[in-house]
Amino acid sequence: MTAPRTLYEKIVDSHNVLTLSGEGRDATILLYIDRTVLNEYTSPQAFSGLRENGRKAWRPQAALGVVDHVNSTAPLRTNHVDDADAQKQIDYFATNGKDFNIEMFDVLDARQGIEHVVLPELGLVQPGMVIAAGDSHTTTYGAFGSIGFGIGTSDIEHLLATQTLPYKPLKNMRATVRGQTPAGVAAKDIIMHLIRTIGADGADSHALELDGDAIQALDVEERMTICNMAVECGARVALVAPDAKVYAYLSGRPRAPSPELLERAQASWAELYSDPDAHFDREVVIDASDIAPTVTWGTSPDQAASIDQAIPYPHEMPQAKQADVARALTYMGLAPGLPLVDVKIDHAFIGSCTNGRISDLRDAARVLKGRQIADGVRAIVSPGSSSVRRQAEAEGLDRIFKDAGFEWRQSGCSMCLAMNDDVLNAGERCASSTNRNFEGRQGSGGRTHLMSPAMVAAAAVVGRLTDVRKLPALEI
Repeated sequence: MTAPRTLYEKIVDSHNVLTLSGEGRDATILLYIDRTVLNEYTSPQAFSGLRENGRKAWRPQAALGVVDHVNSTAPLRTNHVDDADAQKQIDYFATNGKDFNIEMFDVLDARQGIEHVVLPELGLVQPGMVIAAGDSHTTTYGAFGSIGFGIGTSDIEHLLATQTLPYKPLKNMRATVRGQTPAGVAAKDIIMHLIRTIGADGADSHALELDGDAIQALDVEERMTICNMAVECGARVALVAPDAKVYAYLSGRPRAPSPELLERAQASWAELYSDPDAHFDREVVIDASDIAPTVTWGTSPDQAASIDQAIPYPHEMPQAKQADVARALTYMGLAPGLPLVDVKIDHAFIGSCTNGRISDLRDAARVLKGRQIADGVRAIVSPGSSSVRRQAEAEGLDRIFKDAGFEWRQSGCSMCLAMNDDVLNAGERCASSTNRNFEGRQGSGGRTHLMSPAMVAAAAVVGRLTDVRKLPALEI
């Protein structure tokens, strides 16, 4: 009999081509990669390396390219950007698609969007797969019971040339969220609470499996949010065992298996779970009833608190963290002891690979319906893909956003990172549904507070960080 295995170990074992060196926990293996998604920002050097070495893409049909990082999200869609270097990246990306026979979605393509939104909505992410890509938030795909992880440029070159990667298997960690979350608590709050609890390095070098009643109750898009941000507590892989919700999500997607193949696949996918006696190197248990709407106050995703709390004093923190907390508060322009609900904002942003899907826009629209954003606040919504944008317009969500005072933008990474024309100026403060709040992440000197889309909408209406539970959502 085989020893009990975790879900992560089962998928790795099924993709192990051969052992390169070592054995057991110290082994380095050659891992087969089912699929990759490319963007214009992290792929140029990889393609240049292929050219210089006279190599072709081994399985070009297993790759998809999307322009998402540097493009403008201005309402009038164009394939041109004002930044010369960004334009070179876009142009070179198109050239690489043609030269290496890889399908590419430019910004004028009806299927364009953020890579981690586009790949799942096409049905290209399926249980049991291994997907590697040049972006750390590739962990998103764990919501389907597949392994997803970010890689560097040299790894992208190796992957395109061989469809494999040298790989050192990770340790196993499980986070169990017991019970049901209180009303007003979103998937974003669950993962931010976990990060706050275990720290920004709490899952470092681990594959993190998420389980428990609260996780199983989430729909697939909510699970994507959690797996997407798991990298912010150090996890290299995040996983949720696939279930009927995943199968229903895949059914009818443009690139998903046919109904007959999907039915046959479910028999093997049903084996994708951790065995009852499987060993986890670390276990964490969270009580869902302890989770409240959460926001960050500092410059690391674990510098966060429940919205009804105050900004901490450095001396209240562990000795090793006091200097970092003091630095973060100086950068953020915040005083210890200030209630979070008294923090005023200048900007509100809804979008990103974390929270730019249709369910995220619906959540925000329920808060915004019939309301106006506060004076002095600039609010932007950038749907995660062109498909999401069209669906939102068909449902009338765009009208709700525009009537409330939000700018209705095109799809792209937008204000998640300062790599396009949606940026904060120094000292400006943003309520953001994104994934990182590092210094300068949204613009040099910009100050970022992470939260759920509904919390962003509430902050935009009030003009400061706000408990969304004080603004009851409406039916749409």
